[in-house]
Amino acid sequence: MSGHSKWATIKHKKGKTDAARGKLFSKLSRAITVAARDGGPDPAMNIALANAIEKAKAESVPKDNIERAIQRGVGGAEGASYESIVYEGYGPAGVAIIVEVLTDNRNRSAAEVRNIFSKHGGQLAQPGAVAWGFERRGSIVVDGTKYDEDDIMTAAIEAGADDVEQDGAQFQVLTQPSDFASVRDALTAAGIEPDSADLTMIPKNTVKLEENDARKTMKIMDALEDSDDVQEVYANFDIPEDVLEALAG
Repeated sequence: MSGHSKWATIKHKKGKTDAARGKLFSKLSRAITVAARDGGPDPAMNIALANAIEKAKAESVPKDNIERAIQRGVGGAEGASYESIVYEGYGPAGVAIIVEVLTDNRNRSAAEVRNIFSKHGGQLAQPGAVAWGFERRGSIVVDGTKYDEDDIMTAAIEAGADDVEQDGAQFQVLTQPSDFASVRDALTAAGIEPDSADLTMIPKNTVKLEENDARKTMKIMDALEDSDDVQEVYANFDIPEDVLEALAG
């Protein structure tokens, strides 16, 4: 499992302050609105919307908030003004970073993302410079201390997962994007509740970081994730879990 996947899981477990959760709710609602605008209000026919709703539920966004976000997208009001932009760049120690943005002001977002990279020892790159090193996959992370390894493997493979990787006590189930929802649902039906489940960008190769570079990388990751317009940040770093835990704390 990549260090980025472990980092996301650790941060999810530790939770956030009320102010940060309020910002997260806003981002998740925006993603739902845009997904409903672009692909329709039925999650069964709109994988982007289904994924956005699952993310919101995982973060305990109230059902009413989710429904209002869908209606805004269908109505075409708030959702109409947002556009999706992807930025690529390099962080400390040459870590490859992809930043997905939903914004109503392209110039503002570009300036903010560029400033964050510059401030934290990184640099923006041309489109395509980084993306070739990642692939879109479904990622389902399961705590191996709670469930039997054979049960996880059997349920995942029978449901059509591409692979199951183990890293310590964690298992990462990888799927094609089109199979993500069915594999996740099959695991749940088998009594296996994932720690996280998401459509994500998986790095083809990773950059191993020592503590000093790891600390610098976490600062740029946190700064990007804290930006109002940034929806997702992906990176190809690999950091030992004990260092990640210490940095997350």
